[in-house]
Amino acid sequence: MVTHLKRNIARILIVSMCALGLQVPVAQAELVPTDKVEFVQRTGLAARERLGSLFDRTDVRAALERHGVNADEARARVGALGDDEVERLAARFDSLPAAGNGFESVLWIAFLVFVILLVTDILGFTKVFPFTRPAK
Repeated sequence: MVTHLKRNIARILIVSMCALGLQVPVAQAELVPTDKVEFVQRTGLAARERLGSLFDRTDVRAALERHGVNADEARARVGALGDDEVERLAARFDSLPAAGNGFESVLWIAFLVFVILLVTDILGFTKVFPFTRPAK
């Protein structure tokens, strides 16, 4: 009876710890006047200009140079693309996630694994850490 209770508690803790690591997107909705939407669409950069502005960023230039591509040559190649190709490429860039290098995610996963192993050590299911004593 006690082992079933410990297993159920461990399962609940494991599921709740896994749920803590999930990222929930935050959505914000508000009413926007029509004239503001029209203004944003009129003053927005064209797809070709958006792609061209990427080459002004130092991190993009560094990444291109790491792969052996000169940023000025890449800018010239984007300038030589047709309008439909530029639109597709800009849409692809807009659909990519704006994430970092994933270091923060690795830290969260490592912390989650540590906590799960710590809880299972305390409950007496495992013996990974020498500084824990199982609950009686």
